Amino acid sequence: MSYRSDIKDESLAEILCKYIGETVTIYTTSGGVSGCGFTGVILSVTPCLVRLITRIGVAPSSPFGHGGNQRFARCGPGSVCDIPLDRIVSFVHNAV
Repeated sequence: MSYRSDIKDESLAEILCKYIGETVTIYTTSGGVSGCGFTGVILSVTPCLVRLITRIGVAPSSPFGHGGNQRFARCGPGSVCDIPLDRIVSFVHNAV
């Protein structure tokens, strides 16, 4: 086995911190639907978990809208996913 000297010995949390604000796909040890991975933007990383925003909610409508536009006043919720670092098998990111 060869060792690449250009790769630092960093923790997974340190590596993931470099991608905060970037879109990644994280694969975990779980099965079922989650076996397809979780794709989202990294919001934060702690020593225990990574938090992804997997769906951004709809922006609120303009308060100056006309009475006929009230149907657009409903906001759809977004979704956030917390993944324990010890359950991550791999993650994919864009080459920058």
